[in-house]
Amino acid sequence: MSKAIVLNEKFENNGEVVLPASYEEINSHNLYLYVKSYLTGLRANTARVKNRSEVSGGGKKPKAQKGSGGARWGSKRSPLFVGGGQVFGPTKRNYNQKVNKKQKVLALKYALNAQANNEALFVVDSVKLESGKTKDAVAVLSKINKRDTLIVVDSIDEKTYLAFRNIKNCYMVEKQEVNAYLIAAYHSVLIEKSVLDALTKEA
Repeated sequence: MSKAIVLNEKFENNGEVVLPASYEEINSHNLYLYVKSYLTGLRANTARVKNRSEVSGGGKKPKAQKGSGGARWGSKRSPLFVGGGQVFGPTKRNYNQKVNKKQKVLALKYALNAQANNEALFVVDSVKLESGKTKDAVAVLSKINKRDTLIVVDSIDEKTYLAFRNIKNCYMVEKQEVNAYLIAAYHSVLIEKSVLDALTKEA
């Protein structure tokens, strides 16, 4: 069974908490589908060109049908001309991919379990830093000692936000914002115990 590392108020190792055994049986394909859906939802989807029916001009036949010894041109809108329509260019598409609620839940479970298996899921009672100083936030992350960290809290208070906001290798979100993609994207997760309990209960 996967185990999350419990930290005390000084963010030092203080034991372990076991995740539900059922998390081990989840197929990784659920996370793949969710991440694919999440990333396609972020696409701007603004790339578009005009085809020959949409470009302006083309009212007059460019040259006579016969006599030039060349091709028979009927319109300046042809893709053969500068300013003509584009052939097979990008058009607005629907990239959205549906993922049902059960798969979203399974993806979240799998992501949490994967972090726990990598010894990168850290649980603490509270992440609040009353000082609001960046050096204190850096000290917290140095004890975790991972390349980057996702911090999941019940609610972000101003002092804690000020402490962590200028650090490049961490990102803080509230409980309602967290998802399987964010958990999987970071090399470690620091999560408040109340939030983990809520997530595992909902999942």
